[in-house]
Amino acid sequence: MTDPAAAAARAAAAILAPDLGPSLPAEVEAALAARDAEQRPHRYFDPISLASLIVSIASLAWTIYNDQRKHTPQPPASSVARQVRITLRERDLILPSGTERITEVVATEITRKTDSAQ
Repeated sequence: MTDPAAAAARAAAAILAPDLGPSLPAEVEAALAARDAEQRPHRYFDPISLASLIVSIASLAWTIYNDQRKHTPQPPASSVARQVRITLRERDLILPSGTERITEVVATEITRKTDSAQ
């Protein structure tokens, strides 16, 4: 089975690459490989790279999406994105500019890919 968070991170990287750099999809692949190789609990933010940020947001968004599905069969992307932003703010993280757009794109991809698979 495909990891929905990884699929959303890949899709978001492809969408964001024209604005954030053509190497972003490859960097996200590397961040996903590093995450899988380390087999550690997912962290919500890894300040090393933009790719790590995308992967972390995708993992967080997937967790939030699954939690929201307990109450709403198909939670809207806007609800998932809002909860991701709240969670990141609660952690008092210093986030790079553009995090808002990354969050929106990832949440949209999480809901789109999951809703179309059902």
